[in-house]
Amino acid sequence: MNQYETVIVLTPLLSEDAAKEAIAKFTSILTDGGAEIIAEDNWGLRKLAYPIEKKGNGFFHLTEYKSGGEVISKLELELKRDERVLRFLTVRLDRHAVAYNEKKRSGAFNKTKKEEATA
Repeated sequence: MNQYETVIVLTPLLSEDAAKEAIAKFTSILTDGGAEIIAEDNWGLRKLAYPIEKKGNGFFHLTEYKSGGEVISKLELELKRDERVLRFLTVRLDRHAVAYNEKKRSGAFNKTKKEEATA
């Protein structure tokens, strides 16, 4: 099993409840396929770097999970079919990215310079 992360950008026309419902649908596709969800991060409504379908904002959501490749193809097919999704990107993480994400979740990068000097 490999470790992946998927970033999904949903249309800003959705309410927050509708965006959460869409994310829950995609998360259930992963869990039903046997994927193990490691972390989820809802970035909320963010400005896009460039307009997509004449929209300047989008709801961003990141999901990190362990899974086999067959689940990824099912997930991406559903993401392509869903009209609420503006863009998505799935990336397989190498061991360096996995270690970085674990450190980030543990709060290793949240120390200030003053805390580092005293440690």
